[in-house]
Amino acid sequence: MRRIFLPCIPAAVLAVTGLAVTGVCRGEDELVRNPDFSRRGDTDIPSAWTVWTPLVKEAACRVRGTAGGLLVDAPEEPFAVGGVVQDLKIQGGTPYAVEAVCKAERLAHPYRSVLVRLTWLNGGKPLEPAGMLARGPIADGPELKFQDVLVAPKEADGAHLALEVKWPEGGSVCWQYVSVRPTAPPPPRKVRIGTVYLLPRSSTPERNMDLFCRQIEAAGRLELDIVCLPEAIRMVGTTKTGVDIAEPIPGPSTERLGAAARKNHLWVVAGLYEREGRRLYNTAVLLDRQGRLAGKYRKVHLPREEWQKGITPGSEYPVFKTDFGTVAIQICYDWFFPETDIAFGLKGAEIVFAPTWGNTLPDKEGRIDGENIFRARARDNGLFLVPSVYNGSSMIIDPMGRILASNQGKEGLFWHEVDLAQRERLWFVGYWRSIGPRDRMPATYGPLLADPAGPTY
Repeated sequence: MRRIFLPCIPAAVLAVTGLAVTGVCRGEDELVRNPDFSRRGDTDIPSAWTVWTPLVKEAACRVRGTAGGLLVDAPEEPFAVGGVVQDLKIQGGTPYAVEAVCKAERLAHPYRSVLVRLTWLNGGKPLEPAGMLARGPIADGPELKFQDVLVAPKEADGAHLALEVKWPEGGSVCWQYVSVRPTAPPPPRKVRIGTVYLLPRSSTPERNMDLFCRQIEAAGRLELDIVCLPEAIRMVGTTKTGVDIAEPIPGPSTERLGAAARKNHLWVVAGLYEREGRRLYNTAVLLDRQGRLAGKYRKVHLPREEWQKGITPGSEYPVFKTDFGTVAIQICYDWFFPETDIAFGLKGAEIVFAPTWGNTLPDKEGRIDGENIFRARARDNGLFLVPSVYNGSSMIIDPMGRILASNQGKEGLFWHEVDLAQRERLWFVGYWRSIGPRDRMPATYGPLLADPAGPTY
């Protein structure tokens, strides 16, 4: 049997992605018994491993040892499931490097179909039923790799390691190596996020820029990493229209905001109106710590107040890499459409900033209003959502839908420090950012991509 040896790299976590990049190493601290699936004699199943099968026996994958590793397939049942498990002895509160290598052939959906799960135990019973999935698989040539650092709860005294194959649809998975061993704890990824609530009145575009640049100055004094300003900051509270204030991007306004970002060494999100040739867009920009234009988002969903004026909709959902994580931007009416944040989440956004005119009002008379829609969008997609508004409350919302900061009727800058390395779990379901994308069924979503055949009311 071919054995896999990868170079050992010191344990680390990439600052932006949070991905553990340790190599597979052998040593006395290895907790997995028979990590490379060696067989003794003519046995089909490698020693120390137990095959798991579903209650519906007809939906079971074939599992057997081969010269290349542990092979899992189901030639006649596309929606088969199966794999192997092993119980490990661990110490509560200890971080563990979890790594695995496999090869897949003719597998249509590797991310959905190949999983490495660690369930923490106390006295042989699961502390949480769903366990934690290791990050992966990541394609590395012909191989798929899993690499992560998971910290055992203090009350854990064991772990249930499962290598799972879900719905191979005619493909196969050959597990070659798996490792669980103590390691250094993953570093936190702290980000100080700010959002602004400020409604100018009887103002001008120039005065508005002064007012909002003062908020950037305030964010700099607090040593924030990023601050979000509202939508159309040069138009609100003035007699001007979007046509009057539209500029090229980059242009004078991004230069002014960029100078404030550079002076205060932080990232800035701000809503502007953009002119490109004959077209106008409602656009939000992202400026980096050096004041450079790092990206822009053009509002995709336009209400009648905009499309009747001739504003052009955007057509893309970009995400942007920063020095602290991956971010995205949506604008106002976008929040009415769940597809917006779904797209950002699937593309890896960790924080979505939302320059918004309005509203994020709390529920009234039992009707769900903006505040709880924003909270649901964050919870549905497992991301932080940061609206900056003129009507309601500017907020910072965590992936569980909790409001971490809110202006609550006051004007100014409001902020909170978050840790992007934390992976809070939903009871029974698990860590949603790892579970939800895998359990999606895109092949069934055809109606979402078609125009309605007629009135829907």
